[in-house]
Amino acid sequence: MMKLLTAALAGLLFGLGLILAGMTQPAKVLGFLDLLGAWDPSLALVMVGAIGVAMLGFARERRAHPTAPLGECGTPNPPKGIDRRLVLGSLTFGAGWGLAGYCPGPALVGLAAGWWQALVFVLAMLAGMLIFQVLDGRSSD
Repeated sequence: MMKLLTAALAGLLFGLGLILAGMTQPAKVLGFLDLLGAWDPSLALVMVGAIGVAMLGFARERRAHPTAPLGECGTPNPPKGIDRRLVLGSLTFGAGWGLAGYCPGPALVGLAAGWWQALVFVLAMLAGMLIFQVLDGRSSD
């Protein structure tokens, strides 16, 4: 029960942070990505803050133990280095973000708010995940 409550509170805090930062507004996100036009650098501050918080958490965990704070283990053998799959996945993620103005977290917040655009994005994201699973399953056979 404590894990569920902790996860719900963390998700609520994350969602509120996305709303306050403007990450749920596709126009603001697209303005940030428009480097050659009317560039809006405000989301860079959000990213720097998020990276700082994440670095503190990762440093704490590295010092403490290999298990997560609530007892779950991390990925046993995380991949090392940059490979074709990472590059193609990153390009696909970035293209989707740039076309839609959403990434998964803000899209879920928009979905919870009842925005139809977020619903379209989430359905497309789920379809992409399903396609990946099918293709990845074929490549490992």
